[in-house]
Amino acid sequence: MRVLEAHGELWDVHAQGSWIAITTNGVIRTNGHGVMGAGLAKQAADRFPSLPSLLGTHLGRFGNIPTSIPSMRIMTLPTKHHFRTASDLALIQNSLQHIQLILTRERIDRLYCPHPGCGLGQLSWQQVQAAIVHVVDHRFLFLHSTA
Repeated sequence: MRVLEAHGELWDVHAQGSWIAITTNGVIRTNGHGVMGAGLAKQAADRFPSLPSLLGTHLGRFGNIPTSIPSMRIMTLPTKHHFRTASDLALIQNSLQHIQLILTRERIDRLYCPHPGCGLGQLSWQQVQAAIVHVVDHRFLFLHSTA
């Protein structure tokens, strides 16, 4: 078994109508919004100004677990408990397992994902890939930048 990968940009595939995963954390601001202040989360919040509010509501109701936002074709992918800490491999594994259930329930046949926990999450792709190889299925495609 292996993790499916391709060269590409998440926002390019999103613009073509595909579902993408956005890495998130479990912190809610005092205004009720989820913290989306850096990296891919900030890019998503800039593109979809209502997203931090939707994330905050979800976090308050259900905790730091994935959710889908069909109107935006976005799936949240929690990788951190707090935005100031490193990403957690167990949280990434649990998040991807939960996302599998959402993909099945909502009949989504492809989800384009970043390398979760890498970059601002301080994990290497090799670490993450080894931890998720038995968690993800053919519906997940992990993109790495062509730049």
